[in-house]
Amino acid sequence: MSRRLVAALAAWYPWSVDPDEETTAALQFLGWPDDYCRAANALGVFLAAASLLAATLARELTPWALLIAIGVGAAAVAATRVAPRVIANVVRRRALGTAPWLVCRTAMRLRVAPTVESAAAFAARNPQGALDHSLAAAVRRARGTASTGFDEFLRRWGERLPSLRRGIRLLEAVPSAPEDERGPRIDRALNAVLDGIRERAAADAAALRGPVTAVYAFGVLLPLALVAALPAARVAGLPVSVPTVVLLYDVLLPCVLLAAAGWLVANRPVTFPATRVPRTHPSVPNRRWLVPAAGCAVAACAWVVTPVLLDTWTAPVAAAGAGGGTVLIGYFRPYQPVRTQAREVEDGLPDLLVGVGRQVENGEPVETALPTTARAVDSAAGDLFADAAARSRALGTGLASSLRGDDGPVSACPSHRTRDTARVLAAATREGRPAGPALVAAGEHLADLARVETETRRSVRHLTETMEHTAALFGPLVGGVTVVLAGRVAGGGFGPALPRPPLALAVGGYVLVLAALLTAVATGLERGFDRALVGYRVGLALLSATATYLAAVVAAGLVV
Repeated sequence: MSRRLVAALAAWYPWSVDPDEETTAALQFLGWPDDYCRAANALGVFLAAASLLAATLARELTPWALLIAIGVGAAAVAATRVAPRVIANVVRRRALGTAPWLVCRTAMRLRVAPTVESAAAFAARNPQGALDHSLAAAVRRARGTASTGFDEFLRRWGERLPSLRRGIRLLEAVPSAPEDERGPRIDRALNAVLDGIRERAAADAAALRGPVTAVYAFGVLLPLALVAALPAARVAGLPVSVPTVVLLYDVLLPCVLLAAAGWLVANRPVTFPATRVPRTHPSVPNRRWLVPAAGCAVAACAWVVTPVLLDTWTAPVAAAGAGGGTVLIGYFRPYQPVRTQAREVEDGLPDLLVGVGRQVENGEPVETALPTTARAVDSAAGDLFADAAARSRALGTGLASSLRGDDGPVSACPSHRTRDTARVLAAATREGRPAGPALVAAGEHLADLARVETETRRSVRHLTETMEHTAALFGPLVGGVTVVLAGRVAGGGFGPALPRPPLALAVGGYVLVLAALLTAVATGLERGFDRALVGYRVGLALLSATATYLAAVVAAGLVV
């Protein structure tokens, strides 16, 4: 959010604005400027004035033009005023998905060193999401006081996820409990937050089933099926023309779908966030100029080749879909192997921790138990931690330094769960044999966390699977067939047909919008809105939708 731009717009608006409590709370949560609402009103007035100026220059200043200008301004004000609440809600829901791992980190530390202060500091270290940053800020403000920071943290987040409050309170009571009761209390704390996330995700997914079905029916099937009925609408006296079709399918319907997608995103189920790969990762090459050049080359080839093979109208659709898809895939494809490897490492962490913990229980030090177990588990996690142990031996540094170092194998892995596990192992090197049961329990906690993560994503998957298939295959297929049927119906006595090239172009544009929008929403609902993951899947959907649509038009023309 550019504070300078907001301040400039707000200064241009002379009247004061008193936002409601919900908007004020959202602005404070996001850290946006207080005069954001004044800037939103100024933007609406500016757009309305620009619309009137455009109508005047075009000599079309009619009552309809005045009404449209007012509508544009009002829509801009409404959209910008609602945006903080929607974005804040999305950020909060995404943050709640990190609650189990926050409680798990706290529990892992309590297993090794049963003090709430050290556990809170450990959980707040290296914050990533909104939940982590909130805890880190609370822990910083609690330094030098009798508080651990959990009280302030729960005042902000406890009402939104009661199971998080219960889990934290159970963990706070662990150090004062008898030693034989600490383990069961930690288990109850983690189970409380896991059960809460599981129930919350299932309830949210059930509540979204109806809206997702409505988007599928009224945003995809019905509009595409009505393409074939356009000639009949002209016979009925409706003013159906090419500009009307373009306005409906390439302006109005995408705006409605965008609003529906925004509502779905704002009410997305609480899910575990995806692993984010930073741009600075060594395995991600810098392709700032190569990828756009490749996309332009593919678009140019599609523009030249498709009219020769198919028809002249196919050039813009092929160029936009193939070029855009190539750019997105080329830019975000290198992120995928890194994310896959990080996920494979996370899958092997429970077995690694349990194996190390068993050996430490038997009197083996962590320094020798870790490389032995890492070689035995035969997993990506084993390979990673075996490299870290070998590095510590080669450099003559301690294992703890190698695990926590900023230039070691663990630090290169973008998984925060893996780095936190390395910190737990580093802490266990100082505790010795008593850390064995703690490491075993930590591995079991990670296994439970992975199972709940799989369950929550499965509860959302049945909602998103249809959207993804519709975006890439079924929608373009239906659109291509109905474009051909529109011409056949018109030829059957329902009046003159709309020109096929502009009709096919208008529907093709809508098909590409569907491919991008539905895929982005489906990916975000299931995996979270990671830029690289969404971009890569949208690129694949654009390529698939383009090929399917063009093939459907050609095949239907031969068959129908």
